[in-house]
Amino acid sequence: VSTQSTWVHIESTTMFEKLVVVDCRNHLLGRLASVVAKELLCGQKVVCVRCEEINICGQFIRKKFKYLRFMDKDKSTQPNKGPYHLRAPSKILWRVIRTMLPHKTPRGATALGRLQCFEGVPPPFDTHKRMVVPAALRITRLSPRRKFTVLGKLSTGVGWKHGKSVEWLEQARKKRSREFYLKKKKLAVIRQKAIKEVEKQSQQAPQPLTFKQQTCII
Repeated sequence: VSTQSTWVHIESTTMFEKLVVVDCRNHLLGRLASVVAKELLCGQKVVCVRCEEINICGQFIRKKFKYLRFMDKDKSTQPNKGPYHLRAPSKILWRVIRTMLPHKTPRGATALGRLQCFEGVPPPFDTHKRMVVPAALRITRLSPRRKFTVLGKLSTGVGWKHGKSVEWLEQARKKRSREFYLKKKKLAVIRQKAIKEVEKQSQQAPQPLTFKQQTCII
């Protein structure tokens, strides 16, 4: 595992952790899905959070029309048998990962059962260390002049109605997180002061006599 800033990168050495929480912010959809699918097949449990901030290559209007064309496709004789047009960002990511797994076999179905996807960072995952996938980050894989689309905006454009609710919940979570961090920082300063005071007092206190000194006094 290599650490950069506050991010922890997913590499082959992180295999078979108890649980891996992936922060999907600013990741490219297809590249992220391929890495997660491989981890699932190898037996790793994966939780994907902040799915609404995933990026997709291309202009928003083109991606929106492409998804609207997909929503027009159904079974002419019995539409309730699919395909099902999922609109939530977490469900879109889940579906993309599913297409990369042999989900109709017992092995693939078991692997898919190890996956969880969420909008925002719900508890208890807000207290877990979140990971990133360097091979899927937009800043490392997409040219700066290329246009991209945010998955949350695309979902809202095709009928997802909970974007504002997720945004409000995320603001509240970030506020709580900041308050906790500032409190933790203050307690750390107080603890360091207490340690220094104890060390100073221990240096000023009279040292006990050694055995040789005690025998000389006698």
